[in-house]
Amino acid sequence: MMQSQSASRALQCLPRARRALSTSSRLAALSPYNRSTAATQNQTTTAKRNVSAKASMQAQAAAAPSQTAQRTVPSPAFNREDAKLRDVQPLQPYRQPELDHSFVGMKGGEIFHDMMLRHGVKHVFGYPGGAILPVFDAIYNSKDFDFILPRHEQGAGHMAEGYARASGKTGVVLVTSGPGATNVITPMQDALMDGTPMVVFCGQVPTTAIGSDAFQEADVIGISRACTKWNVMVKNIAELPRRINEAFEIANSGRPGPVLVDLPKDVTGAILNRPIPVSTTTIPSHPSAATQAARELANTQLEASIKRCADLINVAKKPVVYAGAGVLGHPDGPKFLKELSDKAQIPVTTTLQGLGGFDELDPKALHMLGMHGSAYANMAIQEADLVIALGGRFDDRITGHVPRFAPQARKAAEEGRGGIIHFDIMPKNINKVVQATEAVEGDVTANLKLMLPQVESRTESQRQEWFDQIKAWKERFPWAYEKEDGPDALIKPQTVIAKLSDMTAHRKNETIVATGVGQHQMWTAQHFRWRSPRTMITSGGLGTMGFGLPAAIGAKVAQPDKLVVDIDGDASFSMTLTELATAAEFKIGVKIIILNNEEQGMVTQWQSLFYNDRFAHTHQRNPDFVKLSEAMKIPARKTEKLATLEDDLQWLIEGSGEGPALLEVVTDQKVPVLPMVPGGSALHEFLVYDAEKEKQRRQRTRERSGR
Repeated sequence: MMQSQSASRALQCLPRARRALSTSSRLAALSPYNRSTAATQNQTTTAKRNVSAKASMQAQAAAAPSQTAQRTVPSPAFNREDAKLRDVQPLQPYRQPELDHSFVGMKGGEIFHDMMLRHGVKHVFGYPGGAILPVFDAIYNSKDFDFILPRHEQGAGHMAEGYARASGKTGVVLVTSGPGATNVITPMQDALMDGTPMVVFCGQVPTTAIGSDAFQEADVIGISRACTKWNVMVKNIAELPRRINEAFEIANSGRPGPVLVDLPKDVTGAILNRPIPVSTTTIPSHPSAATQAARELANTQLEASIKRCADLINVAKKPVVYAGAGVLGHPDGPKFLKELSDKAQIPVTTTLQGLGGFDELDPKALHMLGMHGSAYANMAIQEADLVIALGGRFDDRITGHVPRFAPQARKAAEEGRGGIIHFDIMPKNINKVVQATEAVEGDVTANLKLMLPQVESRTESQRQEWFDQIKAWKERFPWAYEKEDGPDALIKPQTVIAKLSDMTAHRKNETIVATGVGQHQMWTAQHFRWRSPRTMITSGGLGTMGFGLPAAIGAKVAQPDKLVVDIDGDASFSMTLTELATAAEFKIGVKIIILNNEEQGMVTQWQSLFYNDRFAHTHQRNPDFVKLSEAMKIPARKTEKLATLEDDLQWLIEGSGEGPALLEVVTDQKVPVLPMVPGGSALHEFLVYDAEKEKQRRQRTRERSGR
């Protein structure tokens, strides 16, 4: 028993003896104030030592069975001395970035003014307010650009859209914080959907007040995130020039769109007291090696894809081009489109936003396609063995019922003799709605130019069967509508559009037409003959009522030497009619045609067709548009009979002078827009005008509603 206790005590002393004889360094003496810290560190060290010892024992146990295994042969590069690694590299001296002293001593508002000049801005549309006053003070009496003051911020946004669409330049908007900024949300969403370059500068409460629910504070960055390509709040005056440069670059790169820059009041009112780096943007201008390699691979793939597209065009028997707004993104786009059509003898149809991209007097023109497009364009899409989509996004108004879109092209794709080709600059648009046989990502005009040399020439006789079929469709399904009974009958709205088209035929390149949204928009697209790019300005994707008048004002500001006509409906015009005062004040010579049927025509058409003529809240009593116009110092006329229509149109175009003028045309009610593809139907399942059916429909409507 005693021996057992002695042995136990001896074993307990072994660790102490081991520590006393250890060769490891001992801890230095510590101050009493640091003993607690040292104790903690000592405990941590002991714990780590125990864990390490345990891991070592486990590793030895695991390795025991394999001690007899052969040692692996080392790599030839083992212990190799690399000469390059031994070389001593000299230290690179820090290179101070080049500084820009031109803004030193300037206020934020003055920097804004100077940056507008650097970007070649000639016109700004906007409305002042407290949070943006430092900027307005800086541009006070500026002779370097013109400022257009609308009657509502939404009007400013649509004016900037019309300006950009007519000129190809960036539209610039300047508004205050809170409601001033939120009133531009609709124009920004409209510009985003239609690919219109626009930069919106809005005021904001001082940075010290952000988040305190200050007067006219709104989280514009959060609100606008979904309706802009990019938005940013400038939090320091030193970054203001860089942010403005980035805004213009992003608004115009890729598919154009809106950008918002939020300007707190203390930033625009501050003074820059030090130079800033010359670098104008944080967007990389020199790609990395990885980016460059990816681009080279993409170019190789692009060349192969373009080659396959050309091969499909060369073997197709019934090809058709479907051209969207992407063709108009570059001045050469319409030219290359015509070259493709002429070289390969391919018929061309366009979207609403693509109107003007192809001369509609060309025999190969199919006019607009889609829900209210020409019947023969829709039939051509359905029967074609190859659909070549250039800068279109396969919107639901174009495709109809997607599973039954272009069935013959899909069949040809399975057999390797056709399919659907999609050229688009936006990767997200490719295969989003319709699966493409071949997709070409990038600038439509540039890629079309690359493909043209690989497309084989065809003669009209080689496509004779295809063009004979199209000719038969054109004869069977013309642009037909119910005509007036006589000179004293109520005017049909289609007649107004057709007469205006004829009267401006000699100046097609010098006439721009803007529209609101509704039946008048579709009639304008159908019955006006489009021959030049950037001559049709309308709200397509969003369908914004009230777009027409302010957009026409913006277009006239951009193209003062051209005839600019706003064709509007009474309901759409009423939403922004106060901008008549803007046209009068700034002597902007826009000509306005109001098709007045005292109803919301497109909605009543759907109510008549699908809701048994239950016209719920779609009729309104309008003001006297002539007196309203004259009250704003704008000459106006009203016509109600076909006999006086041509003279009044002539007065509007030629006789009303250089300033704005208005013509109200009282038109017949319950006139449908036809052809029409009902919702959920395929493109070939359209409704067309039939005199007997139209007579029965009108009788049924009168019996049901008394209208």
